[in-house]
Amino acid sequence: MLQLRNLNKSFGSLKVVDELSFDLAPGESLGIIGPNGAGKTTLFSLIDGQLAPDGGSVRFLGEDVTRLPPQCRCRAGMGRTFQVPRPFHGMTVFESARVAACFGAGLSGRQADALALETIDLCGLIGRVNTPCAELTLLDRKRLELTRALATNPRLLLLDEIGGGLTDPELAQLDAILRDIRARGVAIVWIEHIVHALTAFVDRLAVINFGALIAQGAPQAVMALPQVHEIYLGVDIDEAA
Repeated sequence: MLQLRNLNKSFGSLKVVDELSFDLAPGESLGIIGPNGAGKTTLFSLIDGQLAPDGGSVRFLGEDVTRLPPQCRCRAGMGRTFQVPRPFHGMTVFESARVAACFGAGLSGRQADALALETIDLCGLIGRVNTPCAELTLLDRKRLELTRALATNPRLLLLDEIGGGLTDPELAQLDAILRDIRARGVAIVWIEHIVHALTAFVDRLAVINFGALIAQGAPQAVMALPQVHEIYLGVDIDEAA
């Protein structure tokens, strides 16, 4: 479904993404971890077209999309949430989801209404369907961010720290929603600092440091690697022992 090959991105002399490559299969869930400044969010911006790479390629559903703008990638089936929710404060929950269904999924009329309501219900916001976005709690803003991404009818969903700031019970609710989404065949790439939530959900885990892929594989196996403890957790296993 998604193939990244030798992606590079620098800002001046700072290399943020460094020869990064990985594949994602249809319906697979991949978690990405790494310290602050590792290049994770920049990687998402290269995948969804908000940034152009300095080198390398992005292929999605068999097509080279490296130079396509974000709106074309969205119509092709990429959805994304942002680390800091960006609600349309002048709109209600329903209106926000409908905008995504119209401009992201290309629907109109009753089809757009139906998709908007379906995703609102799926994300647990049906009781707030007519609530102004500006009045939502943090959890509900996170749910709205997910709702809008889903209302574009994606085949691939990019989640940027959607669990940040949530309590454990709220994370459990989010996990249930994401499992429902995955059961519908949507592939997921999830960046998260709440490692226990991530490793309990994803099929595969990747670790990025200074823009480079350090390790990837089964979540528990990756978290047990000495270089992951040292780079991500700041712990040298040998010295600790």
